[in-house]
Amino acid sequence: MELWPGAWMVVLLLFLLLLFVLPTLWFCSPSAKYFFKIAFYNGWILFLAVLAIPVCAVRGRNVENMKILRLMLLHVKYLYGIRVEVRGAHHFPPSQPYVIVSNHQSSLDLLGMMEVLPGRCVPIAKRELLWAGSAGLACWLAGVIFIDRKRTGDAISVMSEVAQTLLPQDVRVWVFPEGTRNHNGSMLPFKRGAFHLAVQAQVPIVPIVMSSYQDFYCKKERRFTSGLMLWLEADAWDTPPSLLLGTFLSTFTLPPVEPPISGGWTLLTRGRIPAHAQE
Repeated sequence: MELWPGAWMVVLLLFLLLLFVLPTLWFCSPSAKYFFKIAFYNGWILFLAVLAIPVCAVRGRNVENMKILRLMLLHVKYLYGIRVEVRGAHHFPPSQPYVIVSNHQSSLDLLGMMEVLPGRCVPIAKRELLWAGSAGLACWLAGVIFIDRKRTGDAISVMSEVAQTLLPQDVRVWVFPEGTRNHNGSMLPFKRGAFHLAVQAQVPIVPIVMSSYQDFYCKKERRFTSGLMLWLEADAWDTPPSLLLGTFLSTFTLPPVEPPISGGWTLLTRGRIPAHAQE
């Protein structure tokens, strides 16, 4: 099918218009730059997932496929001029299952998460992610655990199954106990799922704190520049829950400083739920 002569002119004019308008918006409108960066970020991840799927499919659904996703995502931070600084990585227990808990700000958490992700570790994600095109399929192949947040009974059942497999399959689980993204520079009340999981599996919790992205990323202000992500990891052994919560809050709201962490966290080995963890 051939286009009539006038159609070629319209296509050419549209191309020249975009060629002029897009660079102008990029340099003159911070909001437009924000949307361009977010669109590219999501599109690039979907594209990388397409490349990862055939490689992961060789093993089928397997937690070891998470290594492939991690390898393919490590470079993304360089595209955005984001530096990731990790403190306390030696606190990960060397050879046992555990539950990682961390705050959750945005999809950019993925960049820092891939930087510190230990071996045989999978995150717990909302079930909606499973239907996110190629990204959902890649996550499923990598063993990501999906839960339906709207069906509490189903979510509890999934968590119970996970608790039974942590020790036999030597798996680590990453949980965001706030239950949703939080862009406000503070922390939401913790839900109990991660803590019940650690109680049932009788494994320690490793808390990780991500510093606020407010200096370079703000969804409300439509601002996305370059900056530093600071990740702090606490020891999993002796810190009382109250000190851990204080560390979470102070690190999240203040500029990067040396973490005031002297021990770790062993609650849940006796089946206790911290007072700040709410339904």
